Amino acid sequence: MTMRTRSLGTTGPQVSALGLGCMGMSALYGGADRAEGIATIHAALEAGVTLLDTGDFYGMGHNELLIGEALRTAPAARREQALTSVKFGALRGPDGSWAGYDGRPAAVKNFAAYSLQRLGVDHIDVYRLARLDSDVPIEETVGAIAELVEKGYVRHIGLSEVGAETIRRAAATAPIADLQIEYALISRGIEQSILPVTRELGISITAYGVLSRGLISGHFTAERRLAADDFRAHSPRFQGDNLQHNLNLVEALRKIAEEKGVSVAQIAIAWVLAQGEDIVPLIGARTRERLAESLGALDVVLEAGDLAAIEEAVPAGAAAGERYAAAAMAHLDSER
Repeated sequence: MTMRTRSLGTTGPQVSALGLGCMGMSALYGGADRAEGIATIHAALEAGVTLLDTGDFYGMGHNELLIGEALRTAPAARREQALTSVKFGALRGPDGSWAGYDGRPAAVKNFAAYSLQRLGVDHIDVYRLARLDSDVPIEETVGAIAELVEKGYVRHIGLSEVGAETIRRAAATAPIADLQIEYALISRGIEQSILPVTRELGISITAYGVLSRGLISGHFTAERRLAADDFRAHSPRFQGDNLQHNLNLVEALRKIAEEKGVSVAQIAIAWVLAQGEDIVPLIGARTRERLAESLGALDVVLEAGDLAAIEEAVPAGAAAGERYAAAAMAHLDSER
């Protein structure tokens, strides 16, 4: 496996071709093993992964503390290569409930102060509002991040789950390096209006959910029972007939993967990699075993015939069910 690099937009840094999404090490997918999470981050850094993605609300700060510990205990050379991507703005209650988003300038700076402390760093490499705050113009939020850039606390400005109009308004306010948004074989909504705008403006994509929360990893089965605190227990794509329909798509993909001698997860990640040099997939591995499998996608070469076969097996719009429950979908500017 040879780790390649890609650029986060025309204004952002060079990063590894795959980034590590660390959310599952702290929250939303049931119980997690702290020691294994740190070991997985160390293994990713050792393999050449440079981009570590988190959110200050993942486990109410737990994930940032986890990454901070992993960085402190990593070899100096690996620690210095790491780049942090942080989402902010989601409001949580003591019981873990969600209470909206806050993109006010004062809140932006407050969130950043706590993230810097938890991560144990003097700057955040890419900083972004997790979801658009409908009560605060994006110009004000981006302007506040730009002030953090001027003061050296943030290196680059990112966006998350916003639509084409918001992207244009943000980019007119300050240089935007990257848009983080869900993109996978069964989540291709960005292709029609969002991807053309990011490419026009020189903004890269960090694609999360490339395995659709494990649904198209090849490891999920209809018999699996999810814990109540597992996000997927309430996700439309994992419910009833939707789940069986989506798993049928996975089986069609499995046939193509087997013909190439690779895993389903590897071919799904390789498909995202093949969509453009401006796209950096985030792999949400929680263990070293899953990390190793995902990194194997870098060695998968998809020829034109392979891509055509994948498109036939899992065409755009083939998935059953929305990618979030209705309440969460209402917060997605990218879906409007």
